Order: sequence, then C-alpha cells, then structure tokens
Amino acid sequence: MNVQAFFDARTSTLTYVVFDPQTRDAVIIDPVLDYEPVGSFTFTESLDRVVAFVKAKNLRVHWSLETHAHADHLSGGPLLRRRCEAKVGIGADITTVQSTFKELFALTQLATDGSQFDRTFRDGERITAGSLAIDVIATPGHTPACVTYRIDDALFTGDLLFMDDYGTGRCDFPGGSSAAMYDSVQKLYALGDGLRVFPGHDYPPAGRDVRWETTIGASRDHNPQLSASTTREAFVAARNQRDATLAAPKLLFPSVQINLDGGRLPAADAAGRRFLVLPINLLRPADELGEPRPR
Repeated sequence: MNVQAFFDARTSTLTYVVFDPQTRDAVIIDPVLDYEPVGSFTFTESLDRVVAFVKAKNLRVHWSLETHAHADHLSGGPLLRRRCEAKVGIGADITTVQSTFKELFALTQLATDGSQFDRTFRDGERITAGSLAIDVIATPGHTPACVTYRIDDALFTGDLLFMDDYGTGRCDFPGGSSAAMYDSVQKLYALGDGLRVFPGHDYPPAGRDVRWETTIGASRDHNPQLSASTTREAFVAARNQRDATLAAPKLLFPSVQINLDGGRLPAADAAGRRFLVLPINLLRPADELGEPRPR
C-alpha cells in the first residue's frame, strides 16, 4: 500500500492518494476544489494534480473519502465522481452537523439525512476498494462527524491529530468538543506506536518544511498539546483557551454550505447563476446599528 500526498498551500490541506501498486486499486482522501473568495470563483488546479497522478499510474479510484465536512476548503468529491467514477463517502454523523448548520446558516433547502453522499460510514465499519480494506474509526472532537480511516498500518486523521510537533485540531465549531477530542486521540494512541499518522493539514513551525507523516509513538511522546502525559482536564482547558483566540477560517461560509451538501455547488437559477449565503456578524455580535462590537 503506497501513499502519495498533495499539499495545497492556499489552505494548508493535505490530500492523499492511497493505492495498491500491484492491483492499482486506490482511494483519495480529502480532495480539494480550489476557491478564490476575491471574485468568488472555483478552479481545479489542486484536483488536476491529483487526477494527473491517478492517470499516470493507471489507478482505479473506488472512493473519494472525507474525514469530515471541512470548514477551510471546498471538497473536490463530486468532481472526482465525474472524472474518476469514484463514490463519495463520509462518516454517518454528518447528519448531526447538517442539522446544526442548516439552522445556524438558514440553509432551508439542505437535506439533513446524508443523502448527498454515496455512502455514510458507521464507527467500526470496514469498506473495501478492490484489494484495499479501509476501517472507519469515529473520532469526534473537531466536529461530531469526524472519522479516521485506517488502511493497513496508516491512519488518516483529518483535523483530529496533526504532526507530532504541532498538536491537534480546533474544537470551537458548533458541536465540537475538546473533551471528545481527548477521548478520540486516546482511542488512536491505544492502537499501537508503530502505526503511521497522516494528518489532514500541516502548519509547519518556523524552520521546517511541510510534512505529512508521523507515527502514533512520536505523537504520544512529543505532541505539544496532547502527549501521553497530558491529562484530560489539562487538555480541555488548554484547547478551549487556545480556541478562544483563533479567527474563523477564511473560507468558512462557502466551505460549510458546499461541503454539507456533499460538495455540490449551489443550484443554478434560470440564468445559470449560483449564489452563496454570506451572513453578517453571525460569529461576532453587533450592536443595534449593525456595527460590530469591539472584542
């Protein structure tokens, strides 16, 4: 089983092509559809790189797998369905996230039953992609619907567990929970120190290049936010304190609207135009004149 990583510098996202070089069976994890907010347009530079690799290796892509509904980039799943005939899958608790954000963003047309995806996966479920076997591990915390995919000795952790010198994902989105994240990481730590970890993002500390592979053992020993010696109480307090200082992701509003709908762009009107909802002061309270209150 081979892993090829693709790093999108605009969103610090890592997309993975996981494949068997003998049978050429493959899955793609967390694909990116590029989006430029200034001018509001999509483009396919990131997906083109991934698809070019797939074609060069003559791979058969069975699944486009999402670790969760991302808030920092648009999903390329629907385009992979079109270009590679890959089915799109996500954790079964996506329905909880859909229901939460449907109300928060007033997304009146959004179905909240997960039907936008070809499959939703339960905790402990095993799915296959030809010769590849993929185990689904529910790892809530960043969102209630986050999952980790285990393929052979590799764990694809999304926004749960990052590189061993960086830390973990944030937990301040609606439905997120630092306590749940602690428990999810402990679940992975119990699987064995030798397992490889492939995070969904990398935010390199000053002085090092982008990396995308570590191990459970290195994370247990060195993770600055959640190592083997970190107590649940200490992690929850530190995570919540740090999250209170973080700005919202730059692509939060377009990402959530599109990704909760299976990565589909909003339906076109009679003139072929598509529109996103852009709420004002939703995440920062305003006074009675609509002016933002100082922090």
